[in-house]
Amino acid sequence: MEEITPEQALEIYQSGPEAVVKVICELSRRVIIVEKLEKQIELLEARIKELENQLSQNSRNSSKPPSSDGLKKPMTQSLREKSTRPPGGQAGHDGHTLKMVDNPQHIEWRKVEEICECGESLKEQKVKEVARRQVFDVPQMKMEVTEYRAEIKICRHCGRVHKGTFPDEVKTCVQYGERIKSIVIYLRGYQLLPSQRTAELCQELFSCPISEGTMDTILRDGANRLEVPVEQIKEQIKAARVVNFDETGMSVNGDNHWIHVTSTKDLTHYDIHVKRGTEAINEIGILPGFRGIAVHDAWAPYFQYDQCQHSLCNAHHLRELTFIAEELQQSWAGEMIRCLLKIKQKVEEAQSAFQEHLTTSQIRLFQNRYQMILEKGYAANPLKDLSDGNRTRGRPKRGKARCLVQRLDDHRHQALAFMVDFEIPFDNNLAERDVRMAKVRQKISGTFRSLDMAKAFCRIRSFISTARKRAFNTMDAIEKIFTDPSALSKIVSV
Repeated sequence: MEEITPEQALEIYQSGPEAVVKVICELSRRVIIVEKLEKQIELLEARIKELENQLSQNSRNSSKPPSSDGLKKPMTQSLREKSTRPPGGQAGHDGHTLKMVDNPQHIEWRKVEEICECGESLKEQKVKEVARRQVFDVPQMKMEVTEYRAEIKICRHCGRVHKGTFPDEVKTCVQYGERIKSIVIYLRGYQLLPSQRTAELCQELFSCPISEGTMDTILRDGANRLEVPVEQIKEQIKAARVVNFDETGMSVNGDNHWIHVTSTKDLTHYDIHVKRGTEAINEIGILPGFRGIAVHDAWAPYFQYDQCQHSLCNAHHLRELTFIAEELQQSWAGEMIRCLLKIKQKVEEAQSAFQEHLTTSQIRLFQNRYQMILEKGYAANPLKDLSDGNRTRGRPKRGKARCLVQRLDDHRHQALAFMVDFEIPFDNNLAERDVRMAKVRQKISGTFRSLDMAKAFCRIRSFISTARKRAFNTMDAIEKIFTDPSALSKIVSV
């Protein structure tokens, strides 16, 4: 419909009331259609913006894992301030290089037996000095077989048969020894090699043919032997003051499960469950009885446990704030990033100076700055006015930015807990590093074929991670699973 000119309007008016009414009704109908189209356009524009925001999210500005970035990796931009130190090893650093040993296993003499240019023979002359060079290498590895022969004797007096006893660990006619079992657990549970490649490695390095099924049996046996030590890890974590919590999806025989990790600086506990929420947390049994400070990523089920205190991961906040600052162009988010990083810097400086806390004036200053930035965040993300009666069913969408402002406000004490208690970390990176190993295992070795193998992995990984945190040699710790079970409690006990 073209725009009506004044002449056309006058002509309609002069045509009489019926013509005027007809035109007004037609215009009213078209106005209603236009209003509906305008609302639909508004909804579509909001949906397009939402989809654009989703496409703009990556591992740098959201909680998405790096594996989701695909081939389009985001340019890494560190939020840390540039260091004034030069790259490479710093002055006073010992370095790591080969050094000569005093007692080599093998010595090979390189004698001087030729004749000097003057014609004198050097063969019988006394050695004045010895020059030394050492080569570090691994001896040729091959499978060795130890046969145990138990004598059988018959008493000449009464005819009773007496048999020599085999070692407790030798239970069958043919079996693998503790060393090769430890190597299998080391490769599968720590180095995270797939079963087929582990079998190839054993064959090529040790001339040891071993099937994938046998390796699974070894892993189950090792996990069963670790039941008590891992339970000790769990009890110690429950008694700790600060504990980090995280979880990640894991495929088991084609079905989605969740690996839950609980970490301290000295302890790690993994468990797997078909659920992610409170049902799994209750069955694992750590957080329900925990009375300390739980550090996590603000996932809602964690807050249901109010018998403990909570602290939020600010690395998650920084990533979300980065998205809001770069994609939504909201300046308050950049200010909040700088505020959080400044607090972190002051805390680290105070810790380096052996201070136990920030001064009262510093805390008050940062709290006031935090509040001012939140007010800017609210102003930039006002709630929609629903007083016109056009409110849709359900809770109205607040948007990513408004939700973050609300969370930083409602949980300000949990977000800034690291500022008032230096034992609380700035982020949840401790648990994220531990849970990353499970994702690496899935990426390298694929999914778990059964739930019992997934649980065996969790138990073995709990022990290995704890041993590593406590500076035990990984291979030595694994060997003790089979050779010295009484030493396992010492390895996992803080």
